[in-house]
Amino acid sequence: MFNRSAILALLLLPGALAAQERKRAREYGIRIGVMQPGVLNSITDVQGVKVGHTTLIKGDSVRTGVTAIIPADGNLFQQKVPAAIFVGNGFGKLAGSTQVNELGNIETPIVLTNTLSVPVAMQAVTGLALAEKGNEKVQSVNAVVGETNDGYLNDIRGRHVTTEDVTAAIQKAATGKVEEGNVGAGTGTVCFGFKGGIGTASRKLPASLGGYTVGVIVQSNFGGALEVNGAPVGRKLGKFNFSNHLLNNVDGSCMIVVATDAPIDHRNLMRLASRAMLGLGKTGGIASNGSGDYVIAFSTAAGLRVPYSSDQPVQSVSLLQNDNMSPLFMAAIEATEEAIINSLFMARSSKGQQGNTVEALPLDKVIPILQQYNRLQP
Repeated sequence: MFNRSAILALLLLPGALAAQERKRAREYGIRIGVMQPGVLNSITDVQGVKVGHTTLIKGDSVRTGVTAIIPADGNLFQQKVPAAIFVGNGFGKLAGSTQVNELGNIETPIVLTNTLSVPVAMQAVTGLALAEKGNEKVQSVNAVVGETNDGYLNDIRGRHVTTEDVTAAIQKAATGKVEEGNVGAGTGTVCFGFKGGIGTASRKLPASLGGYTVGVIVQSNFGGALEVNGAPVGRKLGKFNFSNHLLNNVDGSCMIVVATDAPIDHRNLMRLASRAMLGLGKTGGIASNGSGDYVIAFSTAAGLRVPYSSDQPVQSVSLLQNDNMSPLFMAAIEATEEAIINSLFMARSSKGQQGNTVEALPLDKVIPILQQYNRLQP
């Protein structure tokens, strides 16, 4: 049987559905993939991962913000986490990426914001790291800051994000439920011509496959031809890139952060990160010429944290075998696809600078399309 929310969604008249509070995809009976989600269906299902937002909505022209992802507890600089960054299309400004891939770890919170606020976010992250107890002698910090361009709704040239805004997002970061849609770094984004934003999802492997969790959070701001659980929603709505009336706004960006508790190092984290791009593709995204599509993947597994300094010249760790990676690949693909769809389902219509308006995905029209294609599953 469908759950109660799904039944209501199917029975509601289109006008009533449009007026409803925004809900995540699964609450309408949409089951993406075959794996089970974690308890919260969120990146925070990976133990120790925290997320915080600062949302900036001011007057009629400021629509932007900051989203911070804390990979693990404690002093990240002194006890780094294994990490990798995969570039789907490199038209973007992902600060810190070369050192992450050179050394194979991350030593700061991951911050997402708008394109022209990357420098101020780096300044904030660096300042926090230098001020943290135990880092008094540190002279180099590799701040990891990603972005998408929210300049259609947001006065991006005004550079309204401050170091205080970034610091607040980091300090507010918490485990538990993650707010989605028009929040944090997703406040001013556009996806498939509709309002994009922040979305998250997770997958929990069965015990027979290791019992590991893979969680994903996205900042969606890209184009293509939207598909929801395999149904051609963008085409049916008549709104897709390169159609006669919507020619050239396919460009944008998508930041994807993948967390797992599986014991894998940089090499297999890079492989895991690359699979997340398949999840983006399943939503209809095309990683266009002008799109900055990046995947940051890290592991929180016990025993893999990398000390800043150690008296031991050799670090002994236990790692998952290559032959056991495929379930994690599938989990990353499914969670990325669902996180992007959640970012659309949870986002609300927004009006920004110069009167520019982006409508939310019209769920009153999307649900019947999914019914037509038999994409609402028990």
